[in-house]
Amino acid sequence: MTGASAAAPQDLLHQVIALCDVVIMVYFLAINTFNLVLIGLSCGELVRHARRAPFAGYDDIVSSPFTPPVSLLVPAHNEEAGIVEAVDAMLLLHHPCFEVVVIDDGSTDGSVDRLCEAFDLVEVPFVVPDDVPVRGAVEAVYISRGGPVPLRVVHKANGGKADALNVGINVARYPLLCMVDADSLIDSQALLAVSKPFADDPLRVVACGGVVAVANGCTVAAGRVVRVRMPRKLLPRIQVVEYLRAFLLGRLGWSRVGGLLVISGAFGLFRREAVIAVGGMDPDCIGEDAELVVRLHRHLREQGSDYRIVFVGEPISWSEAPTTLSLLGRQRRRWQRGLTEILLKHRQAIGNARYGRVGLVALPFYVLFELLAPVVEVAGVVLMPLGLLLGAVDVSFMWRFLLVAYGYALVVSLLALVAEEYAFHRYPRWQDTGAALVGAVAENLGYRQFTAWWRLRGTWEGVRRSPQEWGTMTRQGFADQSKAGR
Repeated sequence: MTGASAAAPQDLLHQVIALCDVVIMVYFLAINTFNLVLIGLSCGELVRHARRAPFAGYDDIVSSPFTPPVSLLVPAHNEEAGIVEAVDAMLLLHHPCFEVVVIDDGSTDGSVDRLCEAFDLVEVPFVVPDDVPVRGAVEAVYISRGGPVPLRVVHKANGGKADALNVGINVARYPLLCMVDADSLIDSQALLAVSKPFADDPLRVVACGGVVAVANGCTVAAGRVVRVRMPRKLLPRIQVVEYLRAFLLGRLGWSRVGGLLVISGAFGLFRREAVIAVGGMDPDCIGEDAELVVRLHRHLREQGSDYRIVFVGEPISWSEAPTTLSLLGRQRRRWQRGLTEILLKHRQAIGNARYGRVGLVALPFYVLFELLAPVVEVAGVVLMPLGLLLGAVDVSFMWRFLLVAYGYALVVSLLALVAEEYAFHRYPRWQDTGAALVGAVAENLGYRQFTAWWRLRGTWEGVRRSPQEWGTMTRQGFADQSKAGR
């Protein structure tokens, strides 16, 4: 009787572990299938892009007097390493009318000095409007001494990226706002491509996102990416594959079904009046770019507006990917914390039919497959070996689990690579294709598990509402990118 009593709890433990493993396997099957559906939707969009590309009519857009002007807002904090090259690239963009507004958010390095020296800037008196509230006071405004350079540099007290963008929104003169990271380089046609939906559908389009690509390994000259290469280091190479799958195909798929929730702060275009209507950026949310998109969806749905928030695959903003585990972990914790804060702030919209596909499909997806994904991933890493050790699962089940969890994910990544190669062919060499395949395989061998742990910590920090800490993101700058990763 005593032996039977002791065996009962052990049998129950085995059953619980076995059930958890099955649930986790079904979860991985669901998330990979959903990602595959998004890739299928985006592939249809890529096919249409390939057919329309020869007739894009960018020359007509440049010469048309009806093309809406754009203010590029560039928040910067201690970006001395690459700020001049980034601004150089922005000033050389092809667009009939635009300005570049750099908002220096209390930098302690030589960012402002480098800009003043490179572009011959002088301080001028300037009254900043108060269309949206700001926290950090504006201390100085600089313009080019010669006058024709469409560049303004605003130096303000430190208040965070969102607050810097709010200052930029107030300073901006034009109806479209392009929010760009200071560590980014932009392709010459990118601004035309991302502003085209506003010209094609001026009454409905309120925001448009563009592709963010990894600059590590590429050659940069005069503020422009002139040769695209895969990074030689494995860590940024894996991120190339990740960015293609999530930042290109995933967002194209969501855009096609009207459920796009994320427009990266590294490259996004917004209608200024719509941003002002919702109060600008939220300085209390660490994921201010995505939070703005969700808030726009909610506001426009509540107003009963006929609107579109879209994503286009042509524009490219190049950015440095983290090259060390510590920097990568800091980035992913911050991203996940931002997602957690957004979902908590807008929890009333989750599953709410009032918000259409955003409330019934997109937000629940982000809860189930983005917010909870690191919890399930870490649980799988712990429970599968534990189940094998205790005899709760057998080896055949383990192989089925690995096939569904990681083999299926590898197939999804490979399909994303094929789709990108078909549509854009940005990596011209076979060596780059081979490097991407290595990155796709290596992503499942430690990278995903580390990322899940960092994201789990980010979720916990967001739930606890612990003090926000951005930390120092060390950058090499773009001048030496041809050597990066060697």
